[in-house]
Amino acid sequence: MFWFLIVGIVAGWLAGLLIKGEGFGLLGDMLIGIIGAYIGGYLFGVLGLSVHGMLGHIIMATAGASVLLLVVRLIKRI
Repeated sequence: MFWFLIVGIVAGWLAGLLIKGEGFGLLGDMLIGIIGAYIGGYLFGVLGLSVHGMLGHIIMATAGASVLLLVVRLIKRI
């Protein structure tokens, strides 16, 4: 459980750096990273990709969190 939170924090922070915008703070980054991990897991599964190790999971969660942030940004514009 502890590592899942660490991956979430790192992925949310990295996605925030990749997708420029306003910061969400530690808890916001963790939440975005955790939700992003689920989105990334789904997207990687659909694409037939698999990850191994901590770095692979961080990359997958960051990809999912970036997609989440892009969708949120699109919805805010509407």
